[in-house]
Amino acid sequence: MGPTKFSDIAKTPTDILNEDYTSKISLKCKKSAGPVAVTLETNRGPQGVLSSKVGTKFAYAGLSFDKVQLLADGGQVFESSLTPYSGVKLSFKGNKGADLGCDYKSGNFFATGKLDVKDMSQFSTSGCYGMSSGISVGGNATYNMSGKSGISAFNIGTSYSSGPFFASVTSSNKVSQFNLSTMYKVNANLTLASSTTHSSTKSFDLVSVGGLYKAPFGDVKAKVGSDGLVSACIIKKVASDVTVTASGSVAASDPSAFKYGLGIVM
Repeated sequence: MGPTKFSDIAKTPTDILNEDYTSKISLKCKKSAGPVAVTLETNRGPQGVLSSKVGTKFAYAGLSFDKVQLLADGGQVFESSLTPYSGVKLSFKGNKGADLGCDYKSGNFFATGKLDVKDMSQFSTSGCYGMSSGISVGGNATYNMSGKSGISAFNIGTSYSSGPFFASVTSSNKVSQFNLSTMYKVNANLTLASSTTHSSTKSFDLVSVGGLYKAPFGDVKAKVGSDGLVSACIIKKVASDVTVTASGSVAASDPSAFKYGLGIVM
């Protein structure tokens, strides 16, 4: 098994249950202008108010400018990265804060580190090791450097993959709660997924259960949450480089409270 970030140890089933479900109306346009890629994103908010953000990315002299973006509220986003050695990636991310990061990959081991260089308030790190048996193990920790210094957060996790079956267990709240995510690939077209939480105060809590079906007309995702909310979405490539995502959700207890979303990427 290849190296995986600890933050992505449960990515496969959680993407099925969390990604592409939206209640927004959005349009995302991508255009290449020589060595520069330009992206314009527009979202329709309440009362039909439109907000846009424009960004670009490019590389120069070995330095990658991964995101240079202007936001509708006047804010700015700046992300850059540099690979000085094989397996080592240095990065900087600036928005409301400023973080200096480092990713290190060697064999089946993936480690990360992130330092808040604006306020010098905290440092976080993680590590994950993937074994040939299909098992990955890892953990993360955050060290608070301001006020009451010391370790402010830490968690552990593991995942197992064998054929069509995948399962991961990760902790939260300083190992006081465990989150179980499972996935089973029934066939080439149908994949099922579930997410549950377990703690000393509540031994079992179903977060959501759902699946992905690759239909002839597009990819269909659907899920049911423990709150009774039923959600579904369809992702379809309608033309070359044009993808449309239509999503809807409704509470079983109140069918009139229907919400929908539509996203176009081109």
